Amino acid sequence: MKRLEGKVAIIAGASSGIGAAAARLFAREGANVVLGARRAAALGRLVDEIEADGGRATAFAGDLTDETCVQHLVALASETFGGLDVAFNNIGALGALGAAADLSLEAWRETIEVNLTSAFVLAKHQLPLMERRAGASLIFTSSFVGYTLGMPGMAAYAASKAGLIGLAKSLAAEYGPRGLRVNALLPGGTDTDMATHFAATPDALAHVRSIHALQRIANPDEIARAALFLASDDASFVTGAALLADGGVSIFRG
Repeated sequence: MKRLEGKVAIIAGASSGIGAAAARLFAREGANVVLGARRAAALGRLVDEIEADGGRATAFAGDLTDETCVQHLVALASETFGGLDVAFNNIGALGALGAAADLSLEAWRETIEVNLTSAFVLAKHQLPLMERRAGASLIFTSSFVGYTLGMPGMAAYAASKAGLIGLAKSLAAEYGPRGLRVNALLPGGTDTDMATHFAATPDALAHVRSIHALQRIANPDEIARAALFLASDDASFVTGAALLADGGVSIFRG
């Protein structure tokens, strides 16, 4: 039995990395997937790939920090597939890095807007559809940064990602009586475009690998499988959690 058979899932931030891996995996597990991101061409290729593999997919290309675009994305799920069971809100950016005293207010606000405010706006419009479906699951992609570890030069990123955990806990308490689960997924270092930007040299990448207990970073498919757990009925009694899928970076002091 496929774990998401017949369910409808929105994946926001689906054009690459963890989001694209989750889109493929959720579709293979039986979900009708609705993909959102800015890059229309990348989304189109992903929809074609999923459909060629026998899945069902549609996409909306737009800026999901804009509430009107979010409304279009959520409406697409309802109009195309009749509802919404799973939302994986995976939008994120490193934002400006550097000493806090040198960080402009504009840069701070931009990072908070992309990583935290967009997740709230997505949830705001997803929740009314999701609470109509038994066993619905809402997932935010957070980070170990700002939760188990503080890293210099990442004040805005850490604050925004820690904020997602608080948001997940609040929504889990608010919507739990209606049977809706809300969790935060906290990946460690993962082989994505963001990781390449953060660790742009072989030495930097080697350092990032070395701080994980497993001495490597994740493949996006590994994080997608953790998201699948939270999305599926396998996690039917899991809500309000900050689930670490971080290769041991939170506990390792090598």
